[in-house]
Amino acid sequence: MDDDALAQAIAEQDLPPGVSAVEQQEVMMRLLTQQLRRGDWANDEDLSPGLEQRLRDFEFAQRKRRETYGNERPWGILGLYDHLAGIRLDVEWAEDAAWRRTHKEPYLSWSDFQQTRDRGFNRPFFTYILLIVCTGVLIASYGFNDWKVEPVNINPMIGPSAETLLKMGAKQTSLIVNQGEWYRLFSPMVLHAGLIHYFLNMTALWFIGKAVEQCHGFAAAAILFIIPAVGGTILSAIFLPEYISVGASGGVFGLIGACIADICINWSLLFSKHVNASDEGVRFRHMKVLLWLLFDIVINCLVGLTPFVDNFTHLGGGVYGFLCGLSTIERLSTDFFGIATSFWTRLRNVIIRFSGLILSVVLIMITTAVLVEGDGGASPCSSCRYVSCVPFPPWAGEDNKWWYCDDCSRITADAKLDPSGYYSLSMTCPDGAIEEIDLSDQLVTDRQWIRRQLPSYCRKYCDNLFA
Repeated sequence: MDDDALAQAIAEQDLPPGVSAVEQQEVMMRLLTQQLRRGDWANDEDLSPGLEQRLRDFEFAQRKRRETYGNERPWGILGLYDHLAGIRLDVEWAEDAAWRRTHKEPYLSWSDFQQTRDRGFNRPFFTYILLIVCTGVLIASYGFNDWKVEPVNINPMIGPSAETLLKMGAKQTSLIVNQGEWYRLFSPMVLHAGLIHYFLNMTALWFIGKAVEQCHGFAAAAILFIIPAVGGTILSAIFLPEYISVGASGGVFGLIGACIADICINWSLLFSKHVNASDEGVRFRHMKVLLWLLFDIVINCLVGLTPFVDNFTHLGGGVYGFLCGLSTIERLSTDFFGIATSFWTRLRNVIIRFSGLILSVVLIMITTAVLVEGDGGASPCSSCRYVSCVPFPPWAGEDNKWWYCDDCSRITADAKLDPSGYYSLSMTCPDGAIEEIDLSDQLVTDRQWIRRQLPSYCRKYCDNLFA
């Protein structure tokens, strides 16, 4: 019986007598070798026996993984990263098979290999811990807010008040610089503005954080989350000193940045014909994912335009995550696939690997020094607030928007009172200018009403709405 006929009998489980399991495996491996030779693995050149065996193992791992999990997800950054994680997994199994072949050990079946990989300390414990901590802190924030949520025009994320978030450790530059509360550079990474903010971040953390940690380990995931989260908060404290902000978004963007770094440094393999020889369409399907990556970033930046969430934390975290990823993430070896690299390519890879983390630490040191030297109230770029805030909704009148991006919510005023009520108001505008407002024709007697009207008076009478 020839190999093709025997392979058909194996598939139909109708084997002739005397065919052992070892002979079955040898037949299937020979057929895989013939398929590989018909492909473009070696560009029509002869394969060395060692390379041929590695490629055969890799192809076998790809098939078994796809039989178990199906095709990679095609949407967003996660889809492209899932493809890359699959390549890592296939290489890992192939390397394990090579080691067992060298040491005359029996092959580990795919199911046993997967169980061994997901057992013990190989689980994404950092992701689990972070999810538990963020959930506990969110519940505590509602408790501190007397189990109430603020109106949507104050907190559109369905969450607690700004005062409660400040008590819980939200970022506010004046408290960091002037009161020495430096823990506020770290505490925002486990705080969230409300349920919507929490679910968006935790969903991203569950998929992306877990994928990164399973590929690169606990320590790498912790570095790729914490350093970008702190670095993004520092940038936010410098450029948006008047804003209160919270969220794990900086760390989540750090993980996304690390995914992008992983994709960039392994680009030649990710879209290589050597890796995707069995499915030419895979390379082109995953090229489309780059457009979805842009879509992901745009959506997250739109979320950053709402109160208590800011895009400096998002974008800063993404940059720091990319830089840390260049140093932390392990590059897949092209030697495994028999792809030669020049000396200059290897030198460039070494320089990039060492420079990423060093540059991240240097940038954090520089931005921290800038933050310390500031007064905790003035931004070096007043118009930069529009990177993280847009008055909303745009169709509402000037006095009926849900939130604004000026400093009128922080102004003060002195009211003058006579027996008939408050007749005059001396208001200090955000830039320090004094405006006198006549209230004599309004017969105002409620001091709290005046307090609520101050932002509207500011936008009506002040020439400069920014501090």
